[in-house]
Amino acid sequence: MSKPAARDRLADAAFTLFDERGYEQTTVDDIAERAGVGRTTFFRHYRSKEDVIFPDHDRLLELIRDRLATSTNSTALVAVSDAVRLVLLHYLDEGDLARRRYALTSKVAALRDREIASVARYQRLFREFISDWMGDPRESASLRAELMAAAVVAAHNHVLRRWLRGESAAPVTEVDEAMHEVLALFPASQSRPGTGDDGTTIIAFRTGLNLDALLPSLRRLIEESPER
Repeated sequence: MSKPAARDRLADAAFTLFDERGYEQTTVDDIAERAGVGRTTFFRHYRSKEDVIFPDHDRLLELIRDRLATSTNSTALVAVSDAVRLVLLHYLDEGDLARRRYALTSKVAALRDREIASVARYQRLFREFISDWMGDPRESASLRAELMAAAVVAAHNHVLRRWLRGESAAPVTEVDEAMHEVLALFPASQSRPGTGDDGTTIIAFRTGLNLDALLPSLRRLIEESPER
């Protein structure tokens, strides 16, 4: 059986030492020694001991951007769901390492702060994408994009944490169902400004006039309309 790669040995050594000694008491030199490599090798793979715990966020953000970039206006929400599933699958592939990270960040305040900052980066990426997709500069649309992005991230984190705690046997199915619930809260039925959706708008109202008396006034309003 081949020897694990240095990067994997460093990660395993780091988490083992964090369990044994505590995060604050473990040094980079301790990790390198336990992994059987030199200090230089450690920094070839990680910038700090914190990066051993959170090594892939930048790569995941790029994967999300790439997936969202392939979407069209009509497939934007499908792309959001796909991106969420992509992140979940990454953690599922990590397996026990993801659970060890979860246990550690639950105990160390500084690591929780780092995790919160990372989640904020994901949410900002989704918010910017949704805002661009909506194409509406109004403040109400900006709030809508913010709410949608927050709901997307919350749905993912809810399912991920259930899996990390051993409460979910089918996390991929759960995240798909969760995203269905989220997107149902924000139906994409409104037209984007400037998409050329021309047509006739009919407004119903009640009046004491009969139809023959009302029609001339309606025709005059249509003829005088600046959008005609």
